[in-house]
Amino acid sequence: RGEVLAANGTWESVEFLADIGADRSVLTAALFTVLGYESVQTDLELNGLGGTARVNVAETQIRLTDVHGRKVVFRGSFAAAGDGSALDIAVIGRDITNLFAVIIDWPGDVVCLLRGNDRYQIVGGAG
Repeated sequence: RGEVLAANGTWESVEFLADIGADRSVLTAALFTVLGYESVQTDLELNGLGGTARVNVAETQIRLTDVHGRKVVFRGSFAAAGDGSALDIAVIGRDITNLFAVIIDWPGDVVCLLRGNDRYQIVGGAG
C-alpha cells in the first residue's frame, strides 16, 4: 500500500502491484479521475499483453512508508492508464524499483525495497 498526492493536496490511499518488469509506475484510470488532475495530451502509450493503450500523465507524488513508519516520497510525472480496461491495479515500476534492491516473497506476501544501510539475510531452515 502507498499513497498518491491528489490535485487538491490530499493523499489518496492506493494498493500497488510491484512489477519489476514494468518500465515505469502507472496509475489506474479510476485513480487518475479520483486524483482530479487535468488530462494532458501525450504521445506516451502503455504496451503490454493486452495491447496498446493511451496514457494520461500526472505531475504528482507517490508516498510509501518504511518499516520505521517514515514516509518516503517519489516526485515525478507518473503515467495513468487512459482507459479503465487497460489496468486494474496501480503499478510500481522500475522508475522507482531501480533505486532499491527488491525482494519479492510471494508466499509470505511481502515486498521489500532495500537501500542504503538496509540489509537482508537468507537463513535456511533445519532439516
